[in-house]
Amino acid sequence: MLATIREDIRTAFDRDPATRTTWEALTCYPGLHAIWVHRIAHACWHGGFRWLGRFISHISRWLTGIEIHPGATIGKRFFIDHGMGIVIGETTEIGDDVTLYHGVTLGGTTWEKIKRHPTLENGVIVGAGAKILGAITIGEQSRIGANSVVFKNVPAHSTVVGIPGTVVATTESLIEDGKINLDHHLLANPVAEALGHVLKMIDDVNARVDAFHPDSKGKSAKTSDDLEKDRLSEQEKLERFLGGGI
Repeated sequence: MLATIREDIRTAFDRDPATRTTWEALTCYPGLHAIWVHRIAHACWHGGFRWLGRFISHISRWLTGIEIHPGATIGKRFFIDHGMGIVIGETTEIGDDVTLYHGVTLGGTTWEKIKRHPTLENGVIVGAGAKILGAITIGEQSRIGANSVVFKNVPAHSTVVGIPGTVVATTESLIEDGKINLDHHLLANPVAEALGHVLKMIDDVNARVDAFHPDSKGKSAKTSDDLEKDRLSEQEKLERFLGGGI
């Protein structure tokens, strides 16, 4: 138990540049407190003392502002930064080295008593305010941008932003020597990219119209077949973005 607590404190130093002392981490980090209490509640839940597990998690929610259902499964070196407003549902499964920021919801989408909450594989980072809904899987080393809403499976090593969540890039390793990549401002803009595809399609339509008119400089216009291929290519990309890109 003490070794696990020491590992949690080391994780706080690795993931949060604001951490200064061990005493500060022990006394002032609600994310750590919520994880420690969850382990007790989780043991009660699986030991058959389900009311007690729920009650302990309720007290933790009251003290930390973080709600973790005692049935949720959480791996090693899990870190919650700030944490206020986080909700983690009953059938959630979280791997090792996962990081959540405040306001994240790992929620369910069905009334059936089945696996109905997300699975976050190793090394996932979820930005502030993001909502991940349903029994979906977020692949390892993926990054979910702040305020994104994700309800489809995400491949490993993906960067997801927007509503609905759209895969906009692939990622390299997000965790090196225990430290995470904090470049949250370097995320793509899927709306701007979708508009770019629309503008390109308009240009292709204009080019097809121009092909009916003589060129004053004597240049040959693009053939109709080439323009149609361009249009279909841009339309395919646009539909992928509008459908979430996943």
